[in-house]
Amino acid sequence: MHAPVLLKQVVDLLRVRPGGVYVDGTLGGGGHAEAILRAMGEGGLLVGIDRDPEALGRAADRLQHRASKCVFEQGNFADMKAIVQRHGIGEVDGIVLDLGMSSDQVDTARRGFSFQHEGPLDMRMNPEQQATAASLLATLDERELADLLYRLGEERASRRIARAIVAERAASPIHSTVQLAELVARVKGGPRGRIHPATQTFQALRMAVNRELESLEAGLEDGTALLRPGGRMAVISFHSIEDRLVKRTVAQHEGRWESLAAGGRRWEGRMPQVRRVTRKPVVADEEEVRANPRSRSAKLRVWERI
Repeated sequence: MHAPVLLKQVVDLLRVRPGGVYVDGTLGGGGHAEAILRAMGEGGLLVGIDRDPEALGRAADRLQHRASKCVFEQGNFADMKAIVQRHGIGEVDGIVLDLGMSSDQVDTARRGFSFQHEGPLDMRMNPEQQATAASLLATLDERELADLLYRLGEERASRRIARAIVAERAASPIHSTVQLAELVARVKGGPRGRIHPATQTFQALRMAVNRELESLEAGLEDGTALLRPGGRMAVISFHSIEDRLVKRTVAQHEGRWESLAAGGRRWEGRMPQVRRVTRKPVVADEEEVRANPRSRSAKLRVWERI
């Protein structure tokens, strides 16, 4: 079963209260949702959102003992404001987003997320959408591929990998996870350490297929706007690209006071205004990392609407 990271820290920092209304925008296996429901007691409501219908099904099974306190929606957390408003909810007490991949998705070969399993290059979180990793590899030109790998994967060998992909697909289509992983490993060469050479390429393709940065940017704005005064939002990211976007968005809503030439001062920033609850990101301790190595790269940031 997928193990939620930073579970206690999320519940504590959200200050989950009895009778509150909470949103889990990345329901996954339902671990964070279950802990929030437990802290809520008998009252309140939890709205669970996930793009992956298989994840929704697993979470619904896990949370069936609290089904009367839950609403499950297949959708993108980028649209969470519209989703909760359909249920007559105008504001919420807390929101959690866990941006990491679930182990269930990674371990299911036919989903194509992992180079550790032979499978189709799919990578869609929502299997109903059209674009797949294979279709991106087949249609993007060399420059577009290199830009994608560098921008979303921070892959320094992006140009060489893009060139190799274009040459490979001219001979035969690239459809397999193992086929792509081996191609990238050949291009990068050298000894293999703890991190597989194709890790950044797979990350970039997955983020592009699912438009993850665009969804995150919209979700951060929607979520912050949904909070009631005093409500809190908790976001767990797993790599620097996401964490930088979260940090920048919070800073923009935190705002700053600027002195005016004619005297006085003016607040500059995005509305609604927030305050940072965590000045630095919360990370897993050694005990959690030993129990769940996936938590090693997790960073939790929390803010509160003023």
